[in-house]
Amino acid sequence: MALPPVRLGVNIDHVATIRNARGGEHPDPVRAARQASEAGADGITAHLREDRRHITDGDIDRLMEEIDLPLNLEMATTPEMLDIALRHRPHACCLVPEKREERTTEGGLDVAAGHNHIAPYVRQLSDAGIRVSLFIEPDPVQIAVAEAMGAAVVELHTGAYCEAALRGDVDEAQHLLERLSLASTIAHDRGLEVHAGHGLTYDTVTPVAAIPELVELNIGHFLMGEAIFRGLREAVSTMCGLIADARS
Repeated sequence: MALPPVRLGVNIDHVATIRNARGGEHPDPVRAARQASEAGADGITAHLREDRRHITDGDIDRLMEEIDLPLNLEMATTPEMLDIALRHRPHACCLVPEKREERTTEGGLDVAAGHNHIAPYVRQLSDAGIRVSLFIEPDPVQIAVAEAMGAAVVELHTGAYCEAALRGDVDEAQHLLERLSLASTIAHDRGLEVHAGHGLTYDTVTPVAAIPELVELNIGHFLMGEAIFRGLREAVSTMCGLIADARS
């Protein structure tokens, strides 16, 4: 029996990264969002960082105004980002760790250690009608705290699994995949919606997409890299096909 479909959220940050490297208006991340939509994406993800290295405030304005798909705004737990989220009220906000010196998000948000700081953000965003997701490691303690905070969603960090798979460490990759699967079951049983993302490629997405409790995958960097060689529509369409095949 086929499993229910899994949504694909396409992260367009790195279109903005290329634009920002030179300045000006091209390439346009909003145009990328439109193409992702045309290729079958179910949502758009964008991370508005403190240093604005990717998406800018103006991009968020346009995404909210011009794109029909739900916007998932990735954000750090800072007063500035909370104000922006409450002003725009996107469909969802995914709370992520953020360090100025990192190239990309490194690991999940430690909601257990940061409970007192993070919980008010979950509450205020939820009270505003925004669906709150916590980007966490696939760990039972982190999942339990996410539930206690009142988050609607957990997004499980798939980076360690992807790294092990891509370096050919079959045993470690299998162990980490089983960890993701177990965490998905635990989160689902606690009433949380289960998403996953980080580092996924054509070669690593199928086993993750086949996890029964999974509802959504968020993928960006790999798709933007593939778009250079095959075009964004084809890159996204291929990923959609792999996800659909995994569910069948």
